[in-house]
Amino acid sequence: MSGIKYLLDTNLVLGLLKASPEVVQMVANRGLLASSCAYSAVTRMELLGYPDITTDEERVITDRLSKFTYLPITSDIEDLAIALRRTRKVKLPDALVAAAAMHHGLELLTLDKALLTVVNLTPPQNC
Repeated sequence: MSGIKYLLDTNLVLGLLKASPEVVQMVANRGLLASSCAYSAVTRMELLGYPDITTDEERVITDRLSKFTYLPITSDIEDLAIALRRTRKVKLPDALVAAAAMHHGLELLTLDKALLTVVNLTPPQNC
């Protein structure tokens, strides 16, 4: 993908929204630019699907996400997520996020250490 290097997991986007010191440090260490970042359909659904979200929170989230590239769930990503779930113990949303990062050749930025181990392993065969 042209210029895109990173896929931001939901917990990282939340950290950006809340200015979490851990996330702020991670962003600073990498010198992240919005133009080098993407987010998955799963992240959008997780952030905007919160039951008690306010109109103001929705506006802030939508505005922040608009700065990054959106990656939809394609059939190739679905197939890779299925293969990940068959070969590793991973929840469906995490499998979809990991599959998106793998499919697009992006570094996944997440606070979830277990998810990082899924992404850093060789993709399952027959995908």
